Amino acid sequence: MTDYQIITDATADLTEELAESLGVKVIPMTVEMEGKDYIIGGKESTISIEEFYERMAKGEVARTSQINTNTYAQFFGEELENGRDILLISFSSGLSKSTEFAFACAEKMRADYPERKINVVDSLCASVGEALLVYAAAQKKKEGMTVDELAEWVETNKWLLSHWVTVDDLTYLQRGGRISAASAVVGTVLNIKPIIYVNEEGKLISVNKVRGRKKSLDTLNEMMQERWAGGGRREPVFIGYGTELDDALYLKEQLTAGDGPQDVHVYHIGPVIGAHTGPSVVAVFGFGDKR
Repeated sequence: MTDYQIITDATADLTEELAESLGVKVIPMTVEMEGKDYIIGGKESTISIEEFYERMAKGEVARTSQINTNTYAQFFGEELENGRDILLISFSSGLSKSTEFAFACAEKMRADYPERKINVVDSLCASVGEALLVYAAAQKKKEGMTVDELAEWVETNKWLLSHWVTVDDLTYLQRGGRISAASAVVGTVLNIKPIIYVNEEGKLISVNKVRGRKKSLDTLNEMMQERWAGGGRREPVFIGYGTELDDALYLKEQLTAGDGPQDVHVYHIGPVIGAHTGPSVVAVFGFGDKR
């Protein structure tokens, strides 16, 4: 079997240690704050998650950018020149045009390297949900799947990866245009928290509103338990958070109670998604019977 490399992007929020253990390469991305660009992802990161959220909390606005074709070409070229095929698991096309550029780059480089295989999968996932898909793919590679078999597996199973998200502070959703200023004001006064999921188009969609932070976390637990139990109880389950570790650990406690999933991991949600959700974000990701 020809050797191949799994590649993803910094949006997946893989820790450096996890990426290394999985044998996955991560394409860095950039976030701009106060007119300065910072690199996100792996050893090349020039801003920590802690500093990023601290500066957001002080009122600094963060803006993210897409991965361009030249960057994809650089990462693809390194593998192709060394005789390896490629499987790129990319950030959701519903949230970024990066995947569009990845497909364009792959098409061009197939002509330059006709003997190599370049598979690009639009994950329709984001943040730690994308990380979970990459994690699962890496396990399948270790089991012996070929690059084409794994690309097909990822295409099939991405439709079963559920993302459920909530935030405590509505400011950042309002700033990004996901809710109106009036909704943010009313929601704040009434202690209303949105329940958000990533739909079949890979877009963040608000599907419910509940009163209070604890209720929002309990709702995330209920949504994930329902899908996890109905979908063959596949583990692990990943939880992501910005700065509210206690809330993430509370959600983990609820998930693992009784017959719930027992292999639950907690990771930071990094700047690429955090720029749009704000520091208070908590989310849960797992395979189930549906998104």
